[in-house]
This record gives sequence, structure tokens and C-alpha cells, in this order.
Amino acid sequence: MPYLLLTLAACFWGGNYVVGRVLVTQADPMVISEGRWIITALLLLCLYHQQLCHDLLKIKKSIWPICLLAIFGQILFPLTLYIGLQYTSSLNASIYLSATPCMVLVMNKLLFNDTISKNNIIGVLFSTIGVIYLILQGNLANLSELSNINKGDLWAMASAMSWACYSAFLRLKDKSISGNAFVTVSALLGSAILLPIALVYFYFYPVTNLAHYATPNFLLGLLYIAIFASWLSYLFWNKGIVEIGATRGQIYTHIIPLSAGIFSIVFLHTQVAYFHLVSIVFIVIGIYFCSKK
Repeated sequence: MPYLLLTLAACFWGGNYVVGRVLVTQADPMVISEGRWIITALLLLCLYHQQLCHDLLKIKKSIWPICLLAIFGQILFPLTLYIGLQYTSSLNASIYLSATPCMVLVMNKLLFNDTISKNNIIGVLFSTIGVIYLILQGNLANLSELSNINKGDLWAMASAMSWACYSAFLRLKDKSISGNAFVTVSALLGSAILLPIALVYFYFYPVTNLAHYATPNFLLGLLYIAIFASWLSYLFWNKGIVEIGATRGQIYTHIIPLSAGIFSIVFLHTQVAYFHLVSIVFIVIGIYFCSKK
């Protein structure tokens, strides 16, 4: 059962890339991000308010690390992703995400002085080559045009970096705080911190085409992100990790870019180019080396 829960969580997160790609054609990324976390926060608050009250003192003692995690995980990660999906494909964005395990290794070494083995170094090199190959679209001649790189790819890389920071800094939180309480307070903080930023943003860039936000397709997409990609994914993930442990469970993060790529090809009819396949091969090899003992 824990393996099924972890797989479902990763697939739901992969679907977030495809649904997000559709939604950004209809709505402002800021609306999607804020709407997502307000709905999620209200749902989780109704479900887990007792656990939140039980761990309230622990949460207050760890409020700054939790705020930092909320900034990276609940604000920067989805917001930069939705901005990037306006200009690049969900397949590209998911491939960038697949490099985050290697990013985390480097960050842990630089920030926390963790030991990096020879396999880890080889994995980082392969993964980096894969990302660079994707950026260059398989043509070294594109090096001279890097100044004209698709800004969507840059935002997608920023999103991947945000998730890597979230993963690296997760060790800072109090481990005795229950998973449900942590997810609930993270959603609350994410929506609360993002709200004033969104209000200032909307002051300078007023929301137009309000009719789009009332269409069934947009509301269903937003509900998918809130319920499946924000609530159930975290719920299933926490339960799976509790049963088999973080070390064994972390490997399931690699299903996220895989499922996102498959969903993108099937539902969005994204064209697969040879450089996509080559970059995936390099990144998978990197992940293999990083996952070895």
C-alpha cells in the first residue's frame, strides 16, 4: 500500500504540470497560485485543525524554518512554474525538475557539509549535461544564442531550484511535528504570505477577462491542483514515507517528471524531439548514480 500511495502522489504532482500548462493560457499565474493555496489551506484546516492545535507550540518554536520552507515550497516553486509554463512546454519543465535530486546533493554539500561520494559526483555531472543539452536543444551552435534563451525555460529552472531548496532545507524543521499539521500550516503560511504580494501585483496589473475565472474548465483545473496536487499528494506522500522511510521513499520523486512528460505527450500532444530523449537519458543516468549507495 505505501508504494501505491507514493506512486499516486508523484503522479498527481506530475499532472500539476499538465493542468498548469492549460490554466496559464486562461488565467494569470498569480491568480492560480493564490487560489490554489487558499482552497488547500481551507480544506486542510477543516480536516487537520485538531492536529494543528496539538502541535501548535512546536510549530511556534520552528516558525522561521517553516516560513522559509513555505516560501520555497508553497510560493516560489508553483509561482515560477506557472509563469514558466506560459512560455515553455510542460515536458521541458518536467525534465528540469528531474535534475533536482542532483541539485539537492550539491546544496547539502555546500550548506551542510554532507559527504558526497564519487557516484554522487558522477550523477551530478550526467544530470548537468542533460539539462545543458536540453537548453541547447541538442545543437552546440545554439551556444551563441544563449542570450535569446526561452524565458519560460529560465522560469522552469527557477522552479526546479526552488523545489531543490525546499528539499534541502526540510531538515531544518522539527521532525516531531506531525506531517498533517506541517502541511496545513505550510498551506496557511503560503496563502497568507502570497496574499499581500498578489494584491500589490493586481494593483499594477489588474485582472482582465474575469469571465475566464468562472468557466467550468478553469474551476475544475484549479480544484485538481488544490485537491490532488496540494492536498491528496501531500497526504499520500506523508503516509507512504511514514511506513517505508524517507530514504526509500525519496526515489519516488523521480516519477514526477516521468508522469508529467507522459501526461504532456498524451493530453497536450506535445511533440517529442530527439534532444528531449537524449537529455532524459543523461538525467536518468545521473539519477541512477545519485541513488546508488
